Amino acid sequence: QVHVVESGGGSVQAGGSLRLSCAASGRTISTKTMGWFRQAPGKDREFVAAIKSGGTTYYAPSVKGRFTLSRDNAKNAAYLQMDSLKPEDTAVYYCAVRTSTDWIFTATEMYDSWGQGTQVTVSS
Repeated sequence: QVHVVESGGGSVQAGGSLRLSCAASGRTISTKTMGWFRQAPGKDREFVAAIKSGGTTYYAPSVKGRFTLSRDNAKNAAYLQMDSLKPEDTAVYYCAVRTSTDWIFTATEMYDSWGQGTQVTVSS
């Protein structure tokens, strides 16, 4: 019902920056919680950050202070600004939407609409 597409991934050297975009269609996400997750090769998908409809954010300790999550409800989109990137940030990054209650969760199963993912590679 909610179609999600991520973009903005790529390759960057350690210390560099990338800005990921998450565009939603099919349904407005202005009242929904949106989250970002990432999955490195051979590892489980992990929580990165989430933002509620009103702008309240929560970040995983590993990215706090380096990543900034924002949203533009007029564009039905969310953005993840990633600064001071580290090699351990290398992963496929996924945008997700929680279509029910406007609550922040860190578990993947609490989100029900997912994008296809965008690759982020950080070299040392």
